[in-house]
Amino acid sequence: MDFRFSEEQQQFRMELRAWLKDNLERSWIEELRDPDNDEKKLFDIRRSWQAKLNESGYLGIHWPKEWGGRGLTVVENAIFAAETIHAPPIASRVGINLLGPALIHHATEEQRKRFIPKMLSGEEVWCQGFSEPDAGSDLAALRTRAEPDGDDFRLEGQKVWTTFAPWSDWIFVLARTDPDDRYGGITFFLVSLHQEEIDVRPIRQITGESEFGEVFFSGALAKREHIIGAIGEGWKIAMTVLAYERGSMSLAHLARFDHYLKDLVQGVREKGTLKRADVREKIARLLVEKEVLRANGYRTLATLASGQAPGPEASLEKIFWSEYSRRLADEALDLLGLQAQLLVRSPYARPHMDWAQEALYSRAVTIYAGSSEIQRNIISKRILKLPSS
Repeated sequence: MDFRFSEEQQQFRMELRAWLKDNLERSWIEELRDPDNDEKKLFDIRRSWQAKLNESGYLGIHWPKEWGGRGLTVVENAIFAAETIHAPPIASRVGINLLGPALIHHATEEQRKRFIPKMLSGEEVWCQGFSEPDAGSDLAALRTRAEPDGDDFRLEGQKVWTTFAPWSDWIFVLARTDPDDRYGGITFFLVSLHQEEIDVRPIRQITGESEFGEVFFSGALAKREHIIGAIGEGWKIAMTVLAYERGSMSLAHLARFDHYLKDLVQGVREKGTLKRADVREKIARLLVEKEVLRANGYRTLATLASGQAPGPEASLEKIFWSEYSRRLADEALDLLGLQAQLLVRSPYARPHMDWAQEALYSRAVTIYAGSSEIQRNIISKRILKLPSS
């Protein structure tokens, strides 16, 4: 298997780097360090940056041209993700990275025309309504109901840990349309959050942000025309979404970890402890593990480039990158000491890295998109074919 980038893909990388040089005024870490930027301003920066990317054709790169993309491949999309790690994250990341592929695979032409353009431009920001208080890792245990109301439905229930809920305009929701069918009784709805029957409550995280929210439905309207797929096909469509969530950001994770490890080595060198054998051994182990992640990431990318959707093998990568993220952050706190614990706006913090935020947020990465325990179950059952008992 040839993992080298083609001449056209290298040309795309050079073109993108030149565009970023001309259009990225400040890096994301600089925006975070600016004391005038509160949470709302930071989200507005993300939304404006998304609009600029979309105007220049850098979103939905691998989507068909008729649906707002450039008709390139997932390889160019992965290159884009890797090259933009220092830029502000886009506002509708959940919509473009997760819902977008589901719409392309499962939606009608009318639904694609209605939702994809505004998703790409950032005019409509999306969040994901999957997890519930009693249905996180066991997603099929969800209880949110969709009750028929004429031609449409009314939603009753609650979603939790909903990323970007406080800032979103729309939510894609898994709701139960048949209480007696665990998997076949789930339907995939697109629902406007701008309804009196929906209450969104921010959740303050350990990092101090309110990226997550709780969403309460009290008779909220879910239109039949906004059902993706058929009634009862929600579970199948959700598996498409989750597979992309677990396996589609291979090079982006690698680029982040390259940057993190470089900053860690520089910080240790500045402390004068790089020559210690125990320190060098820890850094070497992190470097070797990162290269294993690179090999797994290229394998996943090759699968996507061949036109296949991510399979259960994506669970291998999700376990590895999420647990590596925690190990890397823990080692940084240990090797860099107090400097790594300073908040990003401290004048004494690392200038190009927010280790305090990374250490706190890394506690979540082994849980979201399917916990490590769930991923190991998937690997055991669907790859290794081990018995359930």
